[in-house]
Amino acid sequence: MKIKNYKDLDIWKRSIKLVEDIYRLTKSFPKEELYGLTSQMRRAAVSIPSNIAEGFTRFHNKEYKQFLYIALGSCSELSTQIIIASRLEYFDNNKIEQLLNEIDEICRMTMSLIKKINTNN
Repeated sequence: MKIKNYKDLDIWKRSIKLVEDIYRLTKSFPKEELYGLTSQMRRAAVSIPSNIAEGFTRFHNKEYKQFLYIALGSCSELSTQIIIASRLEYFDNNKIEQLLNEIDEICRMTMSLIKKINTNN
């Protein structure tokens, strides 16, 4: 399948699903976390597909890669926040493992895309 826009990218689709998962998960967080960890996790999750999409629409590969690196940073930020939420016992360990594995896979896909961009220069 030819990739015509960012919505065709598997990495974008998977990161959108991750956003949905994070929003559902954080709904059950304590109300006092609304402007703390809940907000931080949601923003980090949303940043991943947003930067993939924005980078895709840039004219230069150098810019595209910069946005992909920002997405990678958001993945690391979100992983850290999930670990913090786990230590605070805001959700069960099975869900944590699943989310962290999905974030790791999105990171690997992002690095592969960066490498592909590098070889196309």
